[in-house]
Amino acid sequence: MKSIRGLLVDAFTDEPYSGNPAGVVPDADGLDDAQMQAIAAELGASETAFLRSASDADRRLRYFTPTTEVDLCGHATIASIVHLADAGAITADEFTIKTNVGVLDVAVDADGTAWMTQSSPTVRTVSPDTERVAGALGVDPSAIDEVRQDLPLAVASTGLPFLVVPIDFLSELGRAAPDDAAVDALASEFDAVGIYAFTFDTLESQSTVHGRAFVPGAGVSEDPVTGTASGATGAYLHHVGAFDGGGSAPGTSDVSVAEGAPDELRFEQGDFEGRPGRVRVRVGERVRVGGTAARALDGELAVPRTDDDDILEAD
Repeated sequence: MKSIRGLLVDAFTDEPYSGNPAGVVPDADGLDDAQMQAIAAELGASETAFLRSASDADRRLRYFTPTTEVDLCGHATIASIVHLADAGAITADEFTIKTNVGVLDVAVDADGTAWMTQSSPTVRTVSPDTERVAGALGVDPSAIDEVRQDLPLAVASTGLPFLVVPIDFLSELGRAAPDDAAVDALASEFDAVGIYAFTFDTLESQSTVHGRAFVPGAGVSEDPVTGTASGATGAYLHHVGAFDGGGSAPGTSDVSVAEGAPDELRFEQGDFEGRPGRVRVRVGERVRVGGTAARALDGELAVPRTDDDDILEAD
């Protein structure tokens, strides 16, 4: 049976077995969709990135959860970029990846921080019933109502849309016990892939927010550390004027950087899953998401059989 190299790389952390594990298959040109899906299911990471050649970018990346393909994944992209840098494939200032949402710029700093430029941000405020949102997340409705007047719920996207839900305190966010079916139904109603709940009440003083991401519709009940959701929420925070200087008017889709807003946001996530990770987010005309990664496994994967293999053997 043929074999192919496969890795597990923990993103948004410097330490293996923390952050968010991503599968990385560095040379996936010979794999078809069914084989990629089978490998992603076998690896069991929330997402596995398959790196392929491309005519209009330096690499083509496709992302599969254990159950389905998704258009973009932040932590699997960071994991892939760090792998490419370690392998010496990224040596220039400019490097591009083609995803299902378009061609994105990536880079690696001298300190090993990998950066991905995400799609142009959009933010759309929405008004779901507080009791329904609280019930889906398993939190007290007051935890949402306490901040909803100043921070409306919204669907934010920098490639993947998330329903962004502000929560008053970290203790309440930590107690969240989501109902997967209710989360999926609520997210689907607002054309989002999942829910990102966050609070300004953080574990570390240098952090901006603490967040949790729930994406059961993609087969991921809770994603430990989420680059796409962090980027989208960074855009949301600027859009709603969460920092001094105001922001865009609620309900509009353009994202502006408020005067006095920090140059870089720091997102905590994964601590309640026992996999702490930290995401750096910079918001401008485009959103950039950055982080480090640590390799946890590097080995050989058996390439799944295809229908063509069975036909050839029968002949």
